Amino acid sequence: MYYIKIYKNNFDINGNVNITGSKSESNRFLILKALYPDIIELENISNSDDTFILKKALFSKKKLINIKHSGTAMRFLTAFFSIKENREVILTGSYRMQERPISILVETLKKLGGNIFYEKKNGYPPLRIIGKKLLGGEINIDANISSQYISALMLIASKFENGLKIYLSNKITSISYIKMTLKVLKKLGINVLWNKNIIYIKNIKFKKKIKIIIESDWSSASYYYSLVALSKKADLNLKFFNKKNIQGDSIISNIYKNFFNVKTLFKNNEINLKKLISIDLNSIDIDLNSTPDIAQTIVVTCTGLKIKCVLRGLETLKIKETDRLNALKNELSKLGVKSIITNSSIELLNFNEIKKKEIYIYTYDDHRMAMSFSTLGIRYPISILNYNVVSKSYPNFWIDLKSLGFFLKKNLI
Repeated sequence: MYYIKIYKNNFDINGNVNITGSKSESNRFLILKALYPDIIELENISNSDDTFILKKALFSKKKLINIKHSGTAMRFLTAFFSIKENREVILTGSYRMQERPISILVETLKKLGGNIFYEKKNGYPPLRIIGKKLLGGEINIDANISSQYISALMLIASKFENGLKIYLSNKITSISYIKMTLKVLKKLGINVLWNKNIIYIKNIKFKKKIKIIIESDWSSASYYYSLVALSKKADLNLKFFNKKNIQGDSIISNIYKNFFNVKTLFKNNEINLKKLISIDLNSIDIDLNSTPDIAQTIVVTCTGLKIKCVLRGLETLKIKETDRLNALKNELSKLGVKSIITNSSIELLNFNEIKKKEIYIYTYDDHRMAMSFSTLGIRYPISILNYNVVSKSYPNFWIDLKSLGFFLKKNLI
């Protein structure tokens, strides 16, 4: 198995990094562009594997479509192909993807008249989808499982002759991603109303072309916030970011200002990150229900700074690329960190001395495990197994780290 060893000769971070368009924004706009091909023009699309896989699938003429590890593609394409008239597909993915539940979305689409069948195990991919015209109407959906189910329905709703009214039951998880979908639709002029637990989207007939420039990815930016927090001195510029944005993970700028002494300055189309004078913190307690994808970054930052923390609202992490809570607990133990996890939280209790000279972090085929733990390389050498997994969301990550003065050594274990 290949690994990459990361280390740095000093504790400072200086330089410039260009991050490509948001994966989350790109994937939403690509679905809409496929629905309205002559209307929407896109710039600064993400170069991530997930976006490439989704784009390839949207234009594929094959019956069997394999989206590999991309959970977003599985959810969005299930909805998309359900309304592609006279088209039949088998939608499948990796072994892990076939373990990730999708019954809530499938059964909801069936209630709207969709023809979707489970090819193997009930409730899980692969799926056989026979596309047909759906009229829309009203549906109820559990909002406590995955925001992507709701976003998938929202993205196709404007094609329904009768529009779609979605009633959300239970506590809404990852609400920032639903809000992102809402803002994406509004950017295109699609009429969306959200009142308490009801989302209503009307049918639309576009009259003019629309050009969209996708903002860079705040989830990818989170790793640089971690690096700055772990540094002694920092002056780092990230492009292309704006103060007014539609990505929920932009909350990272407030979290790292309030807890980790990282200042964000917005100027033109970039942000400048600086390390402020350190303020000693014994512990932090944050609810990340709206933005669970930044949990791993924050956990690793706390590990490097030896700050006890409790992160809550992490219900969805158990059905991601891996069970991220268990993965964190396992890898943190290699760093001398004692942690406790529940179905929706992780708590760092204490920090012991690292006994091993060589620390190998297993990534569990999860890009965020690789990138979040790599930031510890500014404090001490750390090795990341299966390091190429970062291409799922940020293919240039290792190149960009190297540009900031990190040494990267690739080896075979």
